[in-house]
Amino acid sequence: MSTEKFTGTPDFNWEEYANGENISGLSHEQLEQAYNSTLNKVSSREVVNGKVIAINKREVIVDINYKQDAILPISEFRYNPDLKVGDEVEVYIENLEDKKGQLNLSHKKARASRSWELVNKAMEEQAVVKGYIKCRTKGGMIVDVFGIEAFLPGSQIDVKPIRDYDAYVGQTEDFKIVKINQEFKNVVVSHKALIEAELEEQKKKIISTLEKGQVLEGTVKNITSYGVFIDLGGVDGLIHITDLSWGRVNEPTDIVSLDQKINVVILDFDDEKKRIALGLKQLTPHPWDAIDADLKEGDIVKGKVVVMADYGAFIEIAPGVEGLIHVSEMSWNQHLRSAQDFMKVGDEVEAVILTLDRNERKMSLGIKQLKEDPWANIEEKYPVGSKHTAKVRNFTNFGIFVEIEEGVDGLIHISDLSWTKKVKHPSEFTQIGEAIDVQVLEIDKENRRLSLGHKQLEENPWDVFETVFTVGSIHEGVITELIDKGAVVSLPYGVEGFATPKHLVKEDGSQAAADEKLSFKVIEFNKEAKRIILSHSRIFEDAAKAEEKQEKKAAAAARKSKKAEEAAPAIQNQAASTTLGDIDALAALKSKLEGNEE
Repeated sequence: MSTEKFTGTPDFNWEEYANGENISGLSHEQLEQAYNSTLNKVSSREVVNGKVIAINKREVIVDINYKQDAILPISEFRYNPDLKVGDEVEVYIENLEDKKGQLNLSHKKARASRSWELVNKAMEEQAVVKGYIKCRTKGGMIVDVFGIEAFLPGSQIDVKPIRDYDAYVGQTEDFKIVKINQEFKNVVVSHKALIEAELEEQKKKIISTLEKGQVLEGTVKNITSYGVFIDLGGVDGLIHITDLSWGRVNEPTDIVSLDQKINVVILDFDDEKKRIALGLKQLTPHPWDAIDADLKEGDIVKGKVVVMADYGAFIEIAPGVEGLIHVSEMSWNQHLRSAQDFMKVGDEVEAVILTLDRNERKMSLGIKQLKEDPWANIEEKYPVGSKHTAKVRNFTNFGIFVEIEEGVDGLIHISDLSWTKKVKHPSEFTQIGEAIDVQVLEIDKENRRLSLGHKQLEENPWDVFETVFTVGSIHEGVITELIDKGAVVSLPYGVEGFATPKHLVKEDGSQAAADEKLSFKVIEFNKEAKRIILSHSRIFEDAAKAEEKQEKKAAAAARKSKKAEEAAPAIQNQAASTTLGDIDALAALKSKLEGNEE
């Protein structure tokens, strides 16, 4: 370390300086006046230009050509990270001399005082402005532009979707002012508009060099449910989900990921709309060209269920090679159900190839063919007259469809449900899903139909009813139902009869009511039609007729007796008269006969 002592200027006249004189020969007042003439004439609340003369981590020192330099916080310049010594900046003079005797300036207020003037000018001239991204807000970012807080919508940050908004906070970017609301002092800026203008030129150049079939390298820019957008270096193309892979693609993310670099082939493009269709699967051979050449109809293959529909299931037997199992080929059952009743996505299945078209790249499969057709030996398994238990599957107005086993269905006609009960609808007799005993009545193998009966499991009671419900016999019955045409009457032994309205009139003239118990006379019995016609009124009507007939008969007898009594004396006289005459005649005849004999 040097120990040399500073001795000053040896010939400096300190006495003259102390007496107010200087080397120039000018007084202090003259010097001060000369110095002040070299300075700017400024006043408080004024905006002036200054020059940056020093910068450190916390402060910026600005010279406005005044007595002293001003120290400003560097935070006022954070919108301009490129600030350097020598740059000119605008400052607002808040105070020429504060309590500490220092010059007090503000760059922030200087910008604010002219901000709207600058913003409107930039909007008018479509100029590019710099802005400092201060923070996030709902739907976008807040940007400091000329000291004004402008709104940067999320959609205007970049041409590609933004995943991390926070990465932009604290950055200074170029912007274009796209909207100003003078009334509410709102400013909207866009960074995307600047990028798009640059990209537009790039797109024109790139598209002019494109050719169908050309293979390019691109970067995965965005992934949607319907496809993947690829950045080809300034222009975007779309790989539709169906062009990602020869196989089924549930989610594009199963094939590619964001920012991944991949090779793609140009399938088509539109110069006007600048749409480019790309393909990824086209870079590999079609899987159908690689399947076993010996594969044929009737072969059994294994695969995985990749798609389900009501009408069937698509089975992938190799990547990109699929076959359809129609729901009708899943079961021998004639009644089609939903394919989801048999399998689900992800199931491993074994199937038989039914049709194979290599040119059309189509294949149909079946799984029911792996089981024996239950109709092959239907006559042996379910002969006519055999009895079985079936499951009720469906109702119709004319009968019940039942399933004896999978693939073997039959119909019980409504007339074959009961010998005695009149069934209006099958739901009155049984329920869907319940078991019911049946007898095979008829087999139609060609149409795969069975005619079944339920009542045939019991003897026909009408053979007995014929001897019980004879015409003219009287039985007690209960009216179970009243309809327009008459009433249904429940008779003994579970049989039903029918009475028309005129046969429901009671002796007192009133009409019989439902649930009323009365005596009924059988007026018709039809065994073949299983019909019994009844009458309540006939009982007292026939009795009245019989009584009337008896009375008429008695009256006729009385009249006959009376006539006989009145005719008796005349008959006697006639008899006596005739006898005397007859005696004489007979005597004469007798004499004559005796004479002839002699």
